[in-house]
Amino acid sequence: MQRGRGSCRSARSHAVGSPAGVCSGESDPPRRTRRGPRQGRRPPLAPVPSGIGQPLFLARVSQEALEQRREKHRLRLAQGLLWSHSVRSRRAVVALAVALNLRTFLRLQPHSHGQVGLHLPNIGSKRAWDVARLQQLDTSFLEQGDVSTPTPEQVEKLKEVAGLSVDGAGPEHLAVLAFLYLYLSICRKQRALPSLDIVVWSELPTGAGLGSSAAYSVCLAAALLTACEDIPNPQKDGAPSSRWAKDDLELINKWAFQGERVIHGNPSGVDNAVSTWGGALRYQQGKISALQRPPTLQILLTNTKVPRSTKALVAGVRSRLLKFPEIVAPLLTSIDAISLECERVLGDMAVAATPEQYLVLEELIDMNQHHLNALGVGHASLDRLCQVTMAHGLHSKLTGAGGGGCGITLLKPDLERAEVEATKQALTGCGFDCWETSIGAPGVSVHSAASLAGPVRQALGGL
Repeated sequence: MQRGRGSCRSARSHAVGSPAGVCSGESDPPRRTRRGPRQGRRPPLAPVPSGIGQPLFLARVSQEALEQRREKHRLRLAQGLLWSHSVRSRRAVVALAVALNLRTFLRLQPHSHGQVGLHLPNIGSKRAWDVARLQQLDTSFLEQGDVSTPTPEQVEKLKEVAGLSVDGAGPEHLAVLAFLYLYLSICRKQRALPSLDIVVWSELPTGAGLGSSAAYSVCLAAALLTACEDIPNPQKDGAPSSRWAKDDLELINKWAFQGERVIHGNPSGVDNAVSTWGGALRYQQGKISALQRPPTLQILLTNTKVPRSTKALVAGVRSRLLKFPEIVAPLLTSIDAISLECERVLGDMAVAATPEQYLVLEELIDMNQHHLNALGVGHASLDRLCQVTMAHGLHSKLTGAGGGGCGITLLKPDLERAEVEATKQALTGCGFDCWETSIGAPGVSVHSAASLAGPVRQALGGL
């Protein structure tokens, strides 16, 4: 993609992918940088029509199966291997987060009709704002540094701008607030706010505890930063997908974290980091670093459709820890050891995976699930999921907050196709939704429109 007259241009259609967890896991680990959005004047984006063979932005995101967490220390192996609550213990627990290869896609199309539009087909939302009106608004409340942290006062002002009710907190409400925050914050240094349309579509349902909000925030940050030329577009002619440079990914991650703060208040930053960098990350004492990329493990991801409250589940574990410290503390220590052992096995599998290593992972999955049940975050629906898959010789555990929600099942490479289909049929027969996917996916990327499947192009507006 080449820039021309202030717009992002290309000889052919392409997709700008900013997946939550879609960057190559072979990249270097994220590092600290003082770099913020570049200063100086830039011309506004020129109008760009849609359609194959015409310039446009698309963003593609791989959602990581990480429950949104608000506790300072909570242990988990994301996207389906190991996860646990660790409730403000004094121990420096380790969390392993792995990207899930189910995607969220974003298409950004500049134009000249004087509006900025946001279309979220998954939740049936379509909104538009007059750019001239937004331009006249007092956005000084956003002038707090290059990558600013949204304050409660800023969020309340954004509600007024969006025309949202003060007490609203549904998925659409929060998605709109995050979009406006990132759009106004990133684009406010343009001579004029850009006129554009954004469509975001996901392969997974929202609110399933799978980190869809992080995928959404990473998509928005990457697409808007690229459109406003804060970072270059990495798309190369003829390449189906391309990734941003390390410093650019760091900036995407910083802005995505602010979007997550608008949505969740006080997130850990793990979800958006996995969404940006992909592969596997380690989280310990607030520090995030990349691990050697594990092999791409095939899994079944199952949604029990049982609603759960993360806040209530975390409070329950904390209560149990205070009530039975000599029982629960060893459980947390054991879960930490399971996570560390899993990290070691995944590291070995990155070199050369063996059948014995898959057997070890299955044992770790079983032990972790039993520990989580002992902590009180299990559910009858998750027990049923484990029973059904065990009947087919497969091993499963919850992922996310527990108490319902989703679970994952490890699929070994030598598993017969007929057995996988039989397991999926048995799970859907229980009323669950089931997807066959993989973990260890790359992070945020730019994709050509031609590289996207037909249903995805259709969902994004018939590319």
